[in-house]
Amino acid sequence: MNASHIDVLWNIVYMYFIDNKQRKVPHIHAKYQEHEAVVSIPDGETLEGSLPIPKMKLLQAWIELHKDDLVAD
Repeated sequence: MNASHIDVLWNIVYMYFIDNKQRKVPHIHAKYQEHEAVVSIPDGETLEGSLPIPKMKLLQAWIELHKDDLVAD
């Protein structure tokens, strides 16, 4: 597992991963308060867990805006 970056935005902690063993797609582990989710970078789909809907929408919009940079890392 390769953690390429950690960031905090809107009180959500993001950890970016490219893990070819467990998940075959680049993804983000996001944590907000007691909620955790794993979200695919290419399509913004939730792979595991959940976040409150407003936070998930912010995360998915942020992924869409930064997708090229995230995949390039």
